[in-house]
Amino acid sequence: MLALRRTSVIARASAQKRCLSSVNLGDTSVSARFREPDPSKPKIVLAYSGGLDTSTQLAYLAHEKGYEVCAYIADLGQDDVVDAGAIEEIKAKAEASGAYAFECVDLRREFIRDYVYECIKANCLYEGRYLLGTAMARPCIAKKQVELAWRAGAEYVSHGSTGKGNDQVRFELCYLGMDANLQCVTLWREPEYLAKFEGRQDLLDYAALHGIPVSQTKKHSYSEDENIMHISYESGELEDPAFPGVANEYPGLVLKKKTRDLKDTPDAPAKIELDFEAGAPVALREFDAAGTTVTASLGDDPLPLFARLNELAGVHGVGRVDIVENRYVGMKSRGCYETPGGTVLAAAHLDLETLTIDREVMRLRDSLSLKFAELVYNGYWFSPEMEFIDAAMQHAQKPVSGTVALELHKGHVMPRGRSSPHSLYDMKIVSMDEEGGFVPQNSTGFIQTLSTRLKASKKRDAASK
Repeated sequence: MLALRRTSVIARASAQKRCLSSVNLGDTSVSARFREPDPSKPKIVLAYSGGLDTSTQLAYLAHEKGYEVCAYIADLGQDDVVDAGAIEEIKAKAEASGAYAFECVDLRREFIRDYVYECIKANCLYEGRYLLGTAMARPCIAKKQVELAWRAGAEYVSHGSTGKGNDQVRFELCYLGMDANLQCVTLWREPEYLAKFEGRQDLLDYAALHGIPVSQTKKHSYSEDENIMHISYESGELEDPAFPGVANEYPGLVLKKKTRDLKDTPDAPAKIELDFEAGAPVALREFDAAGTTVTASLGDDPLPLFARLNELAGVHGVGRVDIVENRYVGMKSRGCYETPGGTVLAAAHLDLETLTIDREVMRLRDSLSLKFAELVYNGYWFSPEMEFIDAAMQHAQKPVSGTVALELHKGHVMPRGRSSPHSLYDMKIVSMDEEGGFVPQNSTGFIQTLSTRLKASKKRDAASK
């Protein structure tokens, strides 16, 4: 029987040391004020990436629209802010584009704890396949953006999302769900902006005019959105839902950033255990072939645990999907996703729930999970209905504490055992080898009662022939 247990401080330090090789566990936040804003101009907080689109938008807001712009980027674990040098480069670009201030906010732990884990606890799966890595990130980004607007006394916010996608809806519903008085400036929906910037070259020309250092070429034709939960790929070659890639490859580097191809994964599976408390992960242990614990990580700090789980699952090719989904704005789109650690957590969590949650509660929870996923996908994180459903989800998670043993192998997540102090599983009752608290003779009346409606229907149908 697996035991619910925590590991030693030495084991935790060992796991965190291994994570440091690929993930900076320190606070990456950077705050800079380049100059004092002009008090006669309105302030706006722009969700900024440092790329061509948002750098051009920043300059346009500052020079053409007359805003004092605070450029804000959230560190959710994306490569764009992988180190201090990358953040410094984005900060310099924000200043060159006309911003009066720059804020890089490290939200990785908050994102994992308050968004990733909450969606895992709700078994959040959009249209049966998508773990919502992009959608769940939007309220995390928007929440801090609104808080920065409050702090700066800004009445306006802006984002770089296009007028065809889901993100424009998600961001703006989150803004207004937190502060009904905020006004959102969305340049990609303004006719004047659309007429001025008809293509990438127009953006490059405008950036050059204002001395903004940007890349002259695109890395690839598709777009990416990355955070510590996942990376998504869409557009470009992927707009054709039938396009399988070149030979046996996906186009470019699609589905290769967080996970390995199956042919490149180890032949031996990874053996791990995950501990949960009230539905949230609290510990990860790794085992060698002999079953000896080799590394362990506690979840008091969710970042090293999740980072290590991402690494393990990615090495074994876990978490790749290529799907067509229904956008909230009404069109279908193709998306390719890599979600290694999240896929493992979802499988382990569901496995533990089957041991600890009452059957009828689980059925009700399953129906609410569909709505929860829909609300997250469509941008209603800060809504009355989400508060209502979340309260039910939290109640259902109270007994979901225990341990799940798993193997990760060739793209598969295979639960191999589970235990819990709140288990509803009774070995004596279920055993075929001993009598327990279940009386087989009682099944006769039970079956007769259940079959009453079936017999009535059969009798009626026979009489009508």
